Amino acid sequence: MKTLRSLLLTAAIVCCGVFSANAQIGGQKFAYVDSDYILSNIPEYADAQEELNTLSTKWQNEVKAIYDKVSEMYQKYQTEMVLLSEDQKRAREQEIINKEQEAKTLQMQYFGAEGQLFQKRTELVQPIQEKIYTALTELAQTKGYTFIFDMASGTSILYASDKVDVSDDVLDQLSNVMQTVRREDRKRAAAAAPGKTGSSAGKSNAPVKAGKK
Repeated sequence: MKTLRSLLLTAAIVCCGVFSANAQIGGQKFAYVDSDYILSNIPEYADAQEELNTLSTKWQNEVKAIYDKVSEMYQKYQTEMVLLSEDQKRAREQEIINKEQEAKTLQMQYFGAEGQLFQKRTELVQPIQEKIYTALTELAQTKGYTFIFDMASGTSILYASDKVDVSDDVLDQLSNVMQTVRREDRKRAAAAAPGKTGSSAGKSNAPVKAGKK
C-alpha cells in the first residue's frame, strides 16, 4: 500500500492531489482522494491481495517446516551426543548448520527485498497502480485540478469536505479500462455502513459486490 500511496502523492505533485472540486487558492483548484477506498472498490486488487496472501502462507509454511526439522535434528543430537565420537558430533553439528542455512536461504528467496513475494506483488499490483495514476492524471487534466492529495497517506489535513472528495470520480474513470464496483453499489454500501465523521464520512472500506459501471 505504501508504494501506491507514494504513487498517488507523485501524481499529486506532478500533475494534479486534494481539496476541492470547486475550492481555489490563487486560481489553483484542489481535490482529494482516499486510496484505501479506491482500492477496496477494485475487485482485481482484492484478487491480487488474496493471491499474495495465499502464496505468503504457503511459503511461510515451507520455511517453517525446515526450521522445525532443524529443531528436531538439534534435539535428537542433544539426546544422543553422549554416545557419539568427536567426529560424529562434528558431522551432526554440520548437518544442523547446513539445514538451518537451507531455511535461511529459502526464507530470503521468498521474502527478501527482491524475493519472489516482492516480484509477485510487483507483477500483480503495479498494473493497477499505473491505471490509477493514469485515471488521476486524466481526471486532473479534464477538471483542471492543480493538486489531488491522498487522504489515506497521512497528509496533515485536519478537515476536508466530502464535496471535494473525487475518489468516486477516479473509480468512474478507471471503469473505462478495468472492472470497478459500480457507483450505485458503492453508495448502497456507504449507506449501509455505520456513520463516520471527517473527510471519509459515508465511505466504506469493506469489500462490496463487484460489477461493471
